[in-house]
Amino acid sequence: MHDFVDPQLGKAIPYGIYDLTFNKGWVNVGIDHDTAEFAVESIRHWWYSMGQPLYPNSQHLLITADCGGSNGDRTRLWRLKLQELATELGQTIHVCHFPPGTSKWNKIEHRLFSHITQNWRGRPLTSLQVVINLIRNTRTKAGLEVQARLDRKLYPTGIKVTDKELNNIAIERDTFHGEWNYHIKPQITL
Repeated sequence: MHDFVDPQLGKAIPYGIYDLTFNKGWVNVGIDHDTAEFAVESIRHWWYSMGQPLYPNSQHLLITADCGGSNGDRTRLWRLKLQELATELGQTIHVCHFPPGTSKWNKIEHRLFSHITQNWRGRPLTSLQVVINLIRNTRTKAGLEVQARLDRKLYPTGIKVTDKELNNIAIERDTFHGEWNYHIKPQITL
C-alpha cells in the first residue's frame, strides 16, 4: 500500500489483490483515505469482478495480509467490515496476517507491485487515468495479468467500532497465533 500524492492532482491509493493460483492481479485505486473500509471494499470489488468468475463454487476465501495499516490485525473496523463481507458472500473468510516486520515476504510485493512499479518507471503519473492504464498494462513473461479500477468513493477516517459490534463478529481464532490467524463466518440474517 502506497499513497501517491500530488497537491494539484490529488492522490492515488492502490490496494492490490494477487491470486497465486492464476497469476492475476487486481488493483483498486482509491482517491481518499487508506482505511479498513477501503481495504474490504477493494476485496469486495475484486471478488465480484475477478474472484467469483475464477472460483464460482468457492465457500471459503483466504486472505493473507500485512499486520499493520488498513488491514492490520488490531484494526477493529477491518474485522467488522470482513464480517459484513462474509455475510454478504455467504462464505467463511480466513485471514492470515504476516507477523510484524515480515511484510517483505508477502507475495503481492514481489509478484504484483514490483512489476507495476517497473512498468511505470520513468513515466509521469499525470492523472488518475494514466495510473489506471499503466497498472492495467502491466504484464510479465510468466503471464501476469492485472486489472485495475478507479474508486472515487470517500472513506472517512476515525470510525469507531464499539465493543458490542466487535463481540458480535463471528470470529474463530486459530490455535497457532490466533491474533494473526482467524476466520470469520457468515452470520445468519433473519
